[in-house]
Formats: sequence, C-alpha cells, structure tokens
Amino acid sequence: MSSLRKYNLFTFTSLPAAFWAGVRVVQLDKKSCTTTVKLNWFTKNPFKSMFWAIQGMAAELATGLPVTLEIRNSKQSVSMLVLNNKANFSKKARGRIHFVCKDRAIAEAAVTKTIETKKPQTVWLTSVGTDEAGDVVSTFEFEWTLKAK
Repeated sequence: MSSLRKYNLFTFTSLPAAFWAGVRVVQLDKKSCTTTVKLNWFTKNPFKSMFWAIQGMAAELATGLPVTLEIRNSKQSVSMLVLNNKANFSKKARGRIHFVCKDRAIAEAAVTKTIETKKPQTVWLTSVGTDEAGDVVSTFEFEWTLKAK
C-alpha cells in the first residue's frame, strides 16, 4: 500500500468528517505536505463557495501530518494539540483547492527540542490554499503544542 494511501486511510479511520468531505493527502516529502479538497454539494456554503470549516480541515491536516510523522520518526512519546489558529480568506474557494504547508523543517525542530528539553513547545505552522488558477483563496496558521510524555 502506498504511503499516500495509508495517510488517506488514516483520515477515514481517525478523521472521518475530513474523509467524507473529500480531504485527501496528495503529496508529502521532507519539505512539505499538500492536501486537497473539491467544492461539491457537501462542501459548499450558501454563497456557492467552499465552507470555511472544510478548508480548515484540509489546512489543519497539511500542518498536522508533518508533526505527526516527525513524532513517529523520533520513536518517542510526544502529544500534540492545536492551541490556536488564525485564518484569512482572500477569494471565494471554488473548484479544487490545494493546501500546502512548507514548514516540515520547523515541525522537525520543534519535535526535537521537545524531546531534548522535556519542556512543552509551541510552533506556528502555515498552510496556504490555492485554487486551480493558482490564486490564494485562504491562508491558515495553526499553533501546535507539543509535550513529551
């Protein structure tokens, strides 16, 4: 089973709302994570664009998956939780939207520091949503808290 398929199976078992909304992981490497979701009858709002919460699920997954993988790679017990988030909506989200988080190195550094110092850490990670034309439709920032167990 491909690794992307495993991550999408993870959404089915652990994030069913995201799975049924059509949120999928389409790219993950040592630098970034990309998720996608498409406007359809289930994801739209009364204004004929994508509901902000659907965008938030895809954006959060794009920032959370790199943290999750860094924790798994460390083979240490570290808990993670969103403490705060900020969002900016710059254009109606229509069609297929891709959310890209290019902060994997920041996630890796935060996990490493958490393990080394045994002190809780917080880190802000950003996910930018673009439409099929490449225009930015929304930008989400999530403050993740990490704590060694």
